[in-house]
Amino acid sequence: MFSSARPNDLGVRDGRLAPCKPTPNCVCSQADPADRTHYIEPIRGTIADARHVLRALPRVRIIRDEAIYIHAEFRTRLLRFVDDVELYFDGHVLHVRSCSRVGRHDLGTNRRRVESLRRLIEARR
Repeated sequence: MFSSARPNDLGVRDGRLAPCKPTPNCVCSQADPADRTHYIEPIRGTIADARHVLRALPRVRIIRDEAIYIHAEFRTRLLRFVDDVELYFDGHVLHVRSCSRVGRHDLGTNRRRVESLRRLIEARR
């Protein structure tokens, strides 16, 4: 119902994930660190670590799974909103972007999701 169409700007281009929209319902480790609304630190881990964690989570569908990139859709429990999560391994860290497809505010859901993924992925190190 509230899933909206899959964005066509996802993926890695020139070593970068898509920038966040100006709305506060997106976080990205490649945003400007001075941007406290959108910036989040990258995750210490690998794509294999991320893949293992994502496969164990409920309401997650992996859309693209490549050697250095994963795109997953997270569906919220109640209203079934779809959020896109991307993880890109640059050889050192996992860059991450988590963004809601619809709406303007997410009440911190994307930031909490990335911090939860961080704890799970980094626990595998």
